[in-house]
Amino acid sequence: MKSGIPSTKYEPLTLLFAALGGIVLLFIIAPLISMFVNSSLGELTETAKDQEVRSSIWLTLWTSMAATILFAIAAIPFSYLLARKKFPLKGLVTSIIDLPIVIPHSAAGLALLGVVSKSGLFGKAADKMGFEIVGSSAGIIAAMAFVSIPYLLNSARDGFLAVPVRLEKAALSLGASPLRVFLTVSVPLASRSIVSGLILMWARGMSEFGAVLIIAYHPMITPVLIYERFGAFGLKYARPVAVLFVSVCLVFFIILRLLARGKDAAYR
Repeated sequence: MKSGIPSTKYEPLTLLFAALGGIVLLFIIAPLISMFVNSSLGELTETAKDQEVRSSIWLTLWTSMAATILFAIAAIPFSYLLARKKFPLKGLVTSIIDLPIVIPHSAAGLALLGVVSKSGLFGKAADKMGFEIVGSSAGIIAAMAFVSIPYLLNSARDGFLAVPVRLEKAALSLGASPLRVFLTVSVPLASRSIVSGLILMWARGMSEFGAVLIIAYHPMITPVLIYERFGAFGLKYARPVAVLFVSVCLVFFIILRLLARGKDAAYR
């Protein structure tokens, strides 16, 4: 290969890796294609008319978005702290952040139940304010945030680590306050990673099942509704709900990705 000119020759190892990649992609795509192919237009139309299905999809969308926005207020500054500062037991803190990814989500739901029930710390506080967390939209938001917040924290931290410290120091030397530097220098330069983390947190929260099932079986989000219909009526009645929900998720995911790309291009 000449210097600066990429080779168009496919080596055996490259072909092997491409074949292995094709197997992985097929493993991901084949079940989804099968699910869509085996759902008729009539079934999807009837499912889309079902008020229970529409309500569950709307509930899933707004609670996952609410969980992402509410916890991002604390998670993004915390990610900056993790990226920039050294402090005692920092390694332990970063390990704790990843715990919701490691532990089974049914166990996560049980753990969360201990603090959001009426006898728990947050449950008691909520009860004094006149509402309950368990069996409510607030409980769904809490469960979604618990299992998905590591994705935002880790992505935002990596984004802040990629921001040159010299740029922040230059802004400080020109008289900008630390908060202004954070908002006008650090966040914009790390925005691509932050937005990716927000999308991942939203998507992960929207797909959560185990923790939500324990904290708030009702009101019913779509993953729980799919489980209930499969258990009660079988695959024929559960599959159209799954197809409709996946379709809605894909539309929102693509829109958010396109908006994120546009935002990233604006900062270049």
